[in-house]
Amino acid sequence: MKKIALFVCAALLSALTVNAQNTAVNLNAKASKDAAKMAKQYKKEGWVVAPGQLPLERQLDRSFQLMIELDENGYQKYVSGEGQSIGNNYDAAKMQALEMAKMQMVSKVQSQISTIVDNTVSNAQLSREQAESVTETVAASKTLISQNIGRVMTVVEVYRDKPRKSKEVRVVIFYNAEMALQSAKKAIRSELEKKGDKIHEQLDKALGF
Repeated sequence: MKKIALFVCAALLSALTVNAQNTAVNLNAKASKDAAKMAKQYKKEGWVVAPGQLPLERQLDRSFQLMIELDENGYQKYVSGEGQSIGNNYDAAKMQALEMAKMQMVSKVQSQISTIVDNTVSNAQLSREQAESVTETVAASKTLISQNIGRVMTVVEVYRDKPRKSKEVRVVIFYNAEMALQSAKKAIRSELEKKGDKIHEQLDKALGF
């Protein structure tokens, strides 16, 4: 009987592993298909890659793969941001596009922090007034959070020519989601401390300090 039970457990584990692998393969296949479709649209709109960059299809495929990649807890492993800007030259446009992408990425992290704050109110760890103070600090900390985030991965980088010899650059960046969240938490905690606000002491547990 014991051998039968062990056999059943092994069979179930094997089936789960195969299903997980099949799901991953299907998701990756869909990502590649979506990337190829998007690459056609990009080219139709006049986007090209700069010399030395990976082919457009490879860049977009990598972007889709990172979007669906999960961590050990089943959450998205990376947070992304997109930016697009026109400049008198390529470097100027790229720099502005990167900054815009990073700010979009930070906004996503801020939204996640706000959700955590809302949960602390629901769990009676913070009062509504305290939560409002924290929310204001979160909203005002975008630049500080951006400065605390390390080097991002620029996965997609394309450009197209515009009138008067100007360039339009579009980028898609990625950063480890957990690292981004931790950077945001530290930045917000630091701001609360500067304000002399004791809320951070109650917020520590909720934010995972």
